[in-house]
Amino acid sequence: MSAERKKIVTKLNTEYSQQQQNLKKQTDRKRIGLIRRLTFFGVLALLIGIGIVTTLITQASAIENKKAEKEKLEQQLTKLESKEKQLESEIVKLNDDEYIKKIARRDYFLSEDGEIIFNIKKD
Repeated sequence: MSAERKKIVTKLNTEYSQQQQNLKKQTDRKRIGLIRRLTFFGVLALLIGIGIVTTLITQASAIENKKAEKEKLEQQLTKLESKEKQLESEIVKLNDDEYIKKIARRDYFLSEDGEIIFNIKKD
C-alpha cells in the first residue's frame, strides 16, 4: 500500500513561493560570502601571527647574542682595568730614581762608576 500511496508534490509558482526561494538564495549567498570573508580574515590573521612570532623569536635570539657579547666585553674590561692598575703602579715606580737604576742595570747592563759587569750564561 505504501507504494501505491506515493504522494506527488507539485510546485506552486506563486509570488510568495518565488519570494521565499529568492530569500533563500540571498541568505545562501550571504552565508557563502560570510564564510569566504571569515576564511580570508582568518588566514590573514594567521599570517600576521606567524610574522609576529617569527619577529619575536629573531629578536630573542639577537638579545641572547648581545648578552653573550656583553659578558665577553665585561670580562675584557676587567682584564684591561687590572692592566691599567698595573701600568699606573709602574708609572709611580718609574718616578723613583732607584727603580730606574735597577731596570737599567738589569735590562741594559749599565753599571755605576767602578763596577764591573760579568755575563754568566745560564744553561
